[in-house]
Amino acid sequence: MQTIIDLLNFLGYVSTLIVLAGACFAIISYVRGILPVWWRLGQGLSNRRIAVFAEEEFKDLHDLLVDSRLFQKSNIIQIGKTSLKKAEACTVFLMHWSSFATEIDEILRMKSDTTALLVYARPGEIDNATMAKINQHRNTIVVNFRGRLMNDILVSMITTGYKLK
Repeated sequence: MQTIIDLLNFLGYVSTLIVLAGACFAIISYVRGILPVWWRLGQGLSNRRIAVFAEEEFKDLHDLLVDSRLFQKSNIIQIGKTSLKKAEACTVFLMHWSSFATEIDEILRMKSDTTALLVYARPGEIDNATMAKINQHRNTIVVNFRGRLMNDILVSMITTGYKLK
């Protein structure tokens, strides 16, 4: 009978060690995997500026971003056709295609690899040659739905704009 009790005690110790090892693994995985993503997203939402290339559509896009309560009004700036260079300090470019289609080459030249460019266009509005040109640059997205636009901006803020120290 004593051997059965000793065996059960031993199994209790082993299962306790397994649970403790699993808990340590979960904590380490959380700290190394999820915490950095949340930190980068929080920094992106609070510090990063979004340059919106739009004329008449700016108010609509601005309201879309601000109404989500994810972005601060002060971090969203309008870029007009005469002030393209003002966007160079921003790390996320949001371009309304119908307003700035003729400036796509200048915007692509101005964009760095760590800057995200989101082109908001209706389906079929961008020709294949221009789509191929946009596709040659890193961190460029063509989107045609508002819900998808919000998702792509969030993902872009997580994955771009961070320079190695």
